[in-house]
Amino acid sequence: MAKTTMSAAKNLVRLLVLVQVSLGLLGGVAALSFDYYGMTCPFAEMMVRSVVYDALMKDPTLAGSLLRLHFHDCFVQGCDASVLIDSADGNTAEKDAQANLTLRGFEVIDRIKELLESQCPGVVSCADVLALAARDAVLLARGPYYGVPLGRRDGTRSVDSDTFTALPPAFFNVTMLMKLFGSHGFTVQDMVALSGGHTLGVAHCANFKGRLAETDTLDAALGSSLGATCTANGDAGVATFDRTSTSFDTVYFRELQMRRGLLSSDQTLFESPETRGIVNMFAMNQAYFFYAFQQGMLKMGQLDLKEGDDGEIRHTCRVINSS
Repeated sequence: MAKTTMSAAKNLVRLLVLVQVSLGLLGGVAALSFDYYGMTCPFAEMMVRSVVYDALMKDPTLAGSLLRLHFHDCFVQGCDASVLIDSADGNTAEKDAQANLTLRGFEVIDRIKELLESQCPGVVSCADVLALAARDAVLLARGPYYGVPLGRRDGTRSVDSDTFTALPPAFFNVTMLMKLFGSHGFTVQDMVALSGGHTLGVAHCANFKGRLAETDTLDAALGSSLGATCTANGDAGVATFDRTSTSFDTVYFRELQMRRGLLSSDQTLFESPETRGIVNMFAMNQAYFFYAFQQGMLKMGQLDLKEGDDGEIRHTCRVINSS
């Protein structure tokens, strides 16, 4: 019975996306398709999910890391797996930019790509692997399933300076966030829903120590705990975004209502009139949050796609193909 319900839910999500595509509501999605690898690598999604499942069974905290990898990839020069490329002599890549130094999960992507290359060499892009791994991480953390149209191509540029203004710093307020997300075509609801991805994972003291001074919007007990963490461990200290950091749920939004947001850019969503109502809605209605998150992820997965000669299918996700 449970399997039948899950299958019906997946089919409904796919139908909703197809309707939106036909109406032109998801810019760029028409270049992709759900059955892109149907003939060339029909078990691609199954292989991705099997590796992600094994990784999360060993370390559930990787769910947030894999979701974050996809976000940090798409917001910098589009969804082209450029965040996976290693630095080389004369070039510092995106992954070694300051904003990306705490990214994790690269080894999971490596294992997925190795498996795919053993079965379907030169077929599945690293950008599609990132999109699928993020989706499966959310699903396996008891979050919503959403269809992922496939057919992305991998980029051949990865430069640390591209991250400088592309990723939202922890100190951004709602106005700054709305400007950044709006530049990519996201609505305010999309922005709040995607921020809800912080229901998974952790942040480092380097990103939340400034929050300790915001005593008017910071729960005193949380402030004391965070202060002790940073005092004991310096910038490398970590704290979870919410109290159920390996489960995809609405606790993140309920924490904001209690002024327990970890980052300034989290708490501002509740403190600002433009977004407080959306936070309250998501906090009390998980189904609505899940739906909004699905829509936000579908949009994000279409950002600035590479076409034709602008992209390639990398043999190894860490290295651009040799010419």
